[in-house]
Amino acid sequence: MSYDRNLNFLNTNRIVYRRGPVSDKPDEVYEWGEVYHNGTYECYDLFRTKAKITTYKSLKWHLLVIWYLNPQLDQDNFEYIARYIIEKRNGFVTFNMSEHVLKNIIYEVSMYDLEEPPKNKLRKIIFKDTCRLTPSEKLSIVGTIIGKSKSVSADDIYEAMLTLNEMRETITVKKLASYFNCSTRTIYRNITQELKKEKELLNSQL
Repeated sequence: MSYDRNLNFLNTNRIVYRRGPVSDKPDEVYEWGEVYHNGTYECYDLFRTKAKITTYKSLKWHLLVIWYLNPQLDQDNFEYIARYIIEKRNGFVTFNMSEHVLKNIIYEVSMYDLEEPPKNKLRKIIFKDTCRLTPSEKLSIVGTIIGKSKSVSADDIYEAMLTLNEMRETITVKKLASYFNCSTRTIYRNITQELKKEKELLNSQL
């Protein structure tokens, strides 16, 4: 059985799960958002799409980001939040977990040195939560801006994949090439094995 994700729990408990760049400054600012020509690693944007957490590795990263973005949490409060996310019927994950593994993951995350930000994907375009653009309009902007650089990175492809998923469209190499105005060969050359798995995962959850 598939469960809908319950973000109300995080919002009610005032848990931060999205944060824009802090020290990196945008090169271009628009009503809809910001553009970073060289990209930024400082944007954390959990649960942006309907795709769920499907692996222990991904779960650990999500919990690590929450731990990092919410320094007010003590160990007990963090465990309370983590247990809610880990519970399959709350709609965040697709699998059940043993108590032993659960405790190990919570412990490992809580021992992480928060002086070092969690590893993150590079973002060049960040849309405001309040912007009213449709997913199709967002994807058009991404394709136009990234296309000007004449180079498409794995992170650029990932951004486009998430937007296609938000549009409830099946992700294909041909669609990605079309939006970046490049050849399918360029997409094949830059799409990593990890992104191929992510593409299949996103498509399977439509």
